[in-house]
Amino acid sequence: MKKVQDYIRTIPDYPKPGIQFRDVTTLLSDAKGFRKAVDALVQLHVGAEIDMVAGIEARGFILGGAVAHQLGKGFIPVRKKGKLPWETINQEYELEYGTDTVEIQADEVPKGANVLLIDDLIATGGTAEAAVKLIGRAGGNVLGASFVIELPALAGRARLEAYDIEVLSLCTFDGD
Repeated sequence: MKKVQDYIRTIPDYPKPGIQFRDVTTLLSDAKGFRKAVDALVQLHVGAEIDMVAGIEARGFILGGAVAHQLGKGFIPVRKKGKLPWETINQEYELEYGTDTVEIQADEVPKGANVLLIDDLIATGGTAEAAVKLIGRAGGNVLGASFVIELPALAGRARLEAYDIEVLSLCTFDGD
């Protein structure tokens, strides 16, 4: 029986030499793999006191939307700057080559809502940390963050655990 990580393709030297890119689209395009991943993410949180699920653009939308549906919760899209049509709040974060910004619509997070953050991969944790800060500024509490893939060597888990957030992943890959 295939495990979740068996559905993930590794592309060497992408986007630059020395990087092993973990391509989750091969998991998403396989019906059994996609179901296995979503079911596993849902099982991690059944019975938890979650009010909303947030997903980080773009693969986090796919996974987070499916998890929200299965848990019977609303969904918050965490988007790149300039993509949302309503009044937004934003959070800038550092990248290895500059900065980027994520946004949510200002009225999407009910005050005091317990939020589960979902994305396909956690590496350095910069984008996920920005999403946590953003949801907090909007009045929500990120209780947990779950990812299909974790790259432990890049220490993203520690960034989120510093906020007392439970971090879970379905599979890990050594290196970057």
